[in-house]
Amino acid sequence: MERITGKYYIETPYELEKAAAVLAGEQSSGTFVAIPGETEELKQRFAARVEKIMPLESVKEPAIPGATSKSGLYHRANIEVSWSIENFGYNLPVLISTLQGNLYELTQFTGLKLMDIELPASYSGHFKGPQFGITGCRELTQVQDRPLIGTIIKPSIGMSPQQTAALVKTLAEAGIDFVKDDELQSSAANSKFEDRVDAIMRVINDHADKTGKKVMYAFNISDETDSMLRRYEYIVNAGGTCAMLSLNSVGLSGVKKICDQRQLAIHGHRNGWGMLNRHPLLGIEFPAYQKLWRLAGVDQIHVNGIQNKFWESDDSVVRSIEACLQPLANGTTVLPVVSSGQWGGQAFETYRRTQTVDLLYMAGGGIMAHPDGPTGGVVALQQAWQGAVYGLTQQEAVKKYPEFANSVKKFGTSS
Repeated sequence: MERITGKYYIETPYELEKAAAVLAGEQSSGTFVAIPGETEELKQRFAARVEKIMPLESVKEPAIPGATSKSGLYHRANIEVSWSIENFGYNLPVLISTLQGNLYELTQFTGLKLMDIELPASYSGHFKGPQFGITGCRELTQVQDRPLIGTIIKPSIGMSPQQTAALVKTLAEAGIDFVKDDELQSSAANSKFEDRVDAIMRVINDHADKTGKKVMYAFNISDETDSMLRRYEYIVNAGGTCAMLSLNSVGLSGVKKICDQRQLAIHGHRNGWGMLNRHPLLGIEFPAYQKLWRLAGVDQIHVNGIQNKFWESDDSVVRSIEACLQPLANGTTVLPVVSSGQWGGQAFETYRRTQTVDLLYMAGGGIMAHPDGPTGGVVALQQAWQGAVYGLTQQEAVKKYPEFANSVKKFGTSS
């Protein structure tokens, strides 16, 4: 049978071989002691296998609490463990339980992070994956050869449907490609979900009738499954093209249920990501994380941004973008959503590091707080990306593009 391989970064006070064997046993046929029924035949077919151990450095202080080292040293390594597909079948929740599950609670580990997952072609090919992905989102927004430019509705809570629609009208007329609800906004006291969809889609549909361009609006439908399905259908009937889900809040099964409807592009917001990733020796790395959501069918997923306002390094953001653009065996990709304190100034470094325009480039304050208003903000971002792709420096772009120059006056310069 074909096998799925998990790649881990570990720290342990034990011998690496013994710790890796505990991981493999705990997450397949074994437990902490030999038990009746765990025959050699059973283990041969269903037990996880330690495929590779690559020792790294040893340290004197543990990364997280666990067993105390008798030698005073905690050993780090990259290890690879594989499982037969027979163990879990095409069941994503059980796959995650296998790859992660109780591992983080094992006393043998003072650090453990799932870095990546190797999926055989037959496994990823079983799942339909994103319905739209990069190509489909470009078709829906009629944007080619540059990033999609997007923004987030702010204030996140408190605006009425009419106020939100008025802002969307301004943004649409400014040439925006994409607008989204904040993850905190779903159906608030003064902004009922259905009322907000009605008001916003009236503006978007009118603009599309006049210009032929339909702005993509990601309505946040995150809720319990029945409610999400009702709201999904409401967006479809209103002529919308996108729904947003808070991935970590909704969960894999709920997200997959929505993605399986396959009528709207699904914008995957990863709020809560730091809880899963911020510690260098605990949680999951983005290359592994995004594969799971791509199997579920998400079309767009957040990757943070270059020189962002959060903790994540530029190197990590670049790796995340590269991971999204690497097709799975079923041929699908997912659109990386660049966000977090972005404005046009970071476009130059983003393009230099990634050499791609297959991005949804999101700026909140970078558009809304532009000195020339939202219209100037949208134009400035378009100019910045045009300059970056043309090979201009930020200083050269300032001389060429007046709206971008005004954004530099407002936000300063980016290195």
